[in-house]
Amino acid sequence: MFIIVIIAVAVIAATALFFIKRTRTPGGGKHGLQSRFGPEYQRAITDHDGDVKAAERELGERVKRHGSLQEQPLSPEEREYYVAQWADVQEQFVTSPQKAVAEADTLLARLAGDRGYPVGEQFEERIAALSVHHAPYVQGYRSMHTAAHGQSGTEEMREAMVEARGLFDALATAPPAHNDRHHTQSAEDHGHPSWTPRRRHAKGSGTS
Repeated sequence: MFIIVIIAVAVIAATALFFIKRTRTPGGGKHGLQSRFGPEYQRAITDHDGDVKAAERELGERVKRHGSLQEQPLSPEEREYYVAQWADVQEQFVTSPQKAVAEADTLLARLAGDRGYPVGEQFEERIAALSVHHAPYVQGYRSMHTAAHGQSGTEEMREAMVEARGLFDALATAPPAHNDRHHTQSAEDHGHPSWTPRRRHAKGSGTS
């Protein structure tokens, strides 16, 4: 009889543990989501007017949709192409900031597509997927996308380009991540110097 009671308790405990795991927020619960998404966690809460549960549901859905995404590796030639193209865009910023930011936005979208992320007109879906694997860098991408499609001043565009460089480095110069969401390697780690767009000093003009 005693043995039967022990077995019954064990079965109940196992069943309870199973349902706890099934109902837990994808990504490891609150602390797992905070760790995974970093600043994106707080941004989601802000977007949901402080509703933590709604924010966590959204982030959990992102993990469900994109957590299994396998980043496609770049060939050495593709990597070299993107690094060269980004360098060209950086140089172009000096004389034509708006055009440079727009081209950088297009280049980063193409790079994300080559790494296996959603392409086309689905910017928000692309951001959602990138946030699951490169959360520290997606806000910089948002800023640059906004600058590329808005009327930002030169200084704002310069800052957006600097912020977006983090995601570019993670996708183009870092080794394939294979779902590792913690990317800490910078451009310097791979022999590519960091870059800050130079401010223009045209006669009689300031930031636009």
